[in-house]
Amino acid sequence: MNYSSLNFNSSSVGFLEAVRKGLAPDRGLYYPESIPKLSKEFIDNIEHYSNHEIAFEVIQPFVGKDIPEDRLRMILEETLNFEFPIVPINTSIATLELFQGPTLAFKDVGARFMARCLAYAHEIKEQKKLTILVATSGDTGGAVADGFYKVKGIEVVILFPKGKVSEVQEKQLTTLGENITALEVEGTFDDCQNMVKSAFIDPELTNEMNLTSANSINVARWLAQMFYYFIAYKNRPKPSIKLVISVPSGNFGNLCAGLVAHKMGLPIEHFIASTNINDSVPNYLKTGDYEPKKSISTISNAMDVGDPSNFIRIQKLFNNDFYKLKKVVSGYAFTDIETKKALKEIYADCNYVADPHGAVSYLGLKAYLEENEENSLYGIFFETAHPIKFAPTVESTLKIKLDPPAQLLGVLNKPKLSIPISDYKSLKKFLLER
Repeated sequence: MNYSSLNFNSSSVGFLEAVRKGLAPDRGLYYPESIPKLSKEFIDNIEHYSNHEIAFEVIQPFVGKDIPEDRLRMILEETLNFEFPIVPINTSIATLELFQGPTLAFKDVGARFMARCLAYAHEIKEQKKLTILVATSGDTGGAVADGFYKVKGIEVVILFPKGKVSEVQEKQLTTLGENITALEVEGTFDDCQNMVKSAFIDPELTNEMNLTSANSINVARWLAQMFYYFIAYKNRPKPSIKLVISVPSGNFGNLCAGLVAHKMGLPIEHFIASTNINDSVPNYLKTGDYEPKKSISTISNAMDVGDPSNFIRIQKLFNNDFYKLKKVVSGYAFTDIETKKALKEIYADCNYVADPHGAVSYLGLKAYLEENEENSLYGIFFETAHPIKFAPTVESTLKIKLDPPAQLLGVLNKPKLSIPISDYKSLKKFLLER
């Protein structure tokens, strides 16, 4: 499988090269030359496969010969070494918990898969140190820090917006040290992301160091998220009813991966892009006009993205045909007030504690099911982070006290290690001096 830039001004590369580069030299996102089709027999018998076997069938065509079969299977076993439970909420809605990994966020899967792919690439072709430069609106930073912690030959530099990630998220990305450095940026997530993109095309930097990204712009981070959708379909509570999935969406890598799974033949009836008031994509799905905007801070901060990078991949999947996209994807946006109301509603209905991102996802699913109540549909919304990561919001809204899970016990009391920066010039100075 080769990957080409969506700016169409760079040479195509193989899987491992695309993972190492992160972004193409022309600043375009890498995109696979084709979307393979899975056999109907595999889909019809998916309940007989383990999660590891499903993941191998799904990802191997995108990896090709770059990673031997036995090593790829080992990578997947190490990546998917925790559970993905489905919890019923009511008779027509359930949630898929994607936060059972080491950093309590759905991004653990993509970060762990990418880290192991890069470790293999470094083994077979020892090169100068690779620096992973990543912007985070919350959970990416912690997942990447954990996934790459002490990985040989790799340094990680994480940019996060000052005061705009939760206390737990900040602890997870600023307390490790070793090969992990956190940069605290005066600005928004979009500012962090633009600085990262600028670094990738700055010849003064790229001539001095190997740079790549671990955001969902990286093909390994992005494509590994397909696994969630196959697991959801395999374990759906009502197999006889058509399935719709709602995805809390920020940079749109997760939803985009689901749409790749759909193109591969996974029979999900419909997808819902659920966002907070950073609603560029829901507005596009209503009007046909895509207008990126400056991001606004909300209580579901991992979705505070005004110009999502992966939306161009979604458009490519549908050949920029707005009407074809609308047949498969609907979009809804919700305020913080509505999000808190949803947290209360879910808790009152079934004693389930959601996080703000899951609550937004629930609202999008609920809205779609109400609009299509004449159809027989079953909905799953993704719960992408443990509620403890947003304890002040969840506890004050539900009037409860959350107990920290085991994954956090060694993190909360560690000292914060971060370096303040204000602009691209200061980022570049830091990288060159380092």
